[in-house]
Amino acid sequence: MSVMEIMDAAAPTHVAHRDNHTHRDVNGGWLRPAVFGAMDGLVSNLALMTGVAGGAVSQQTIIITGLAGLAAGAFSMAAGEYTSVASQRELVQAELAIERAELRKHPKDELDELAALYESRGVEPALARKVAEQLSSDPEQALEIHAREELGIDPSDLPSPAVAAISSFGSFALGALLPVLPYLLGASAIWPALLLALVGLFACGAVVARVTARSWWFSGLRQLALGGAAAGVTYALGALFGTVVG
Repeated sequence: MSVMEIMDAAAPTHVAHRDNHTHRDVNGGWLRPAVFGAMDGLVSNLALMTGVAGGAVSQQTIIITGLAGLAAGAFSMAAGEYTSVASQRELVQAELAIERAELRKHPKDELDELAALYESRGVEPALARKVAEQLSSDPEQALEIHAREELGIDPSDLPSPAVAAISSFGSFALGALLPVLPYLLGASAIWPALLLALVGLFACGAVVARVTARSWWFSGLRQLALGGAAAGVTYALGALFGTVVG
């Protein structure tokens, strides 16, 4: 059998393996920060509102508290996320500037370093040297390779502080809106808000199962229990404080 015939015979197997051999995004991609941001807004605002409701205050006070909690939390999340991502990006850019300067001042040393890295991974010395030389022929490509190998980052895929801030603001606000929504629609008791929030918590937990590979009902019930416990504790504290202050 010729080489071409062997390759043709193996092609279907290779295609099937390629199509079936896939992995989850272990970093969670966009889903993780979006769901956890919504969950944070949901739990924190639900706990805040149940705490205030436990103090036997008016419906208007609970609505104002919920809306204030939504705004304060969303702006806080956005500001914190912007600062965090911007600081991380600045640090990465500073490290890239150092690496770029090293490539310019000491190209041979950096070439030796890259060749040694490939040798440590099992590549034959002569081949490792040849690969390193070929990759280092383009300065920008060399910078990208060194950044990936030494720093573990992709210079072309740095996070955006603005995108991080906007997405954090939106996801937190969406989650925090759920417990307020029944009151805005005319509810006069905490139970509709609590019920909607608990449904939202279960849904968020179930969606998180896509990242964690847990069963959807386990993740949903776990988040439901945690959020319900937070609401119960703050309601009891609100009732206690309301009695003491009153």
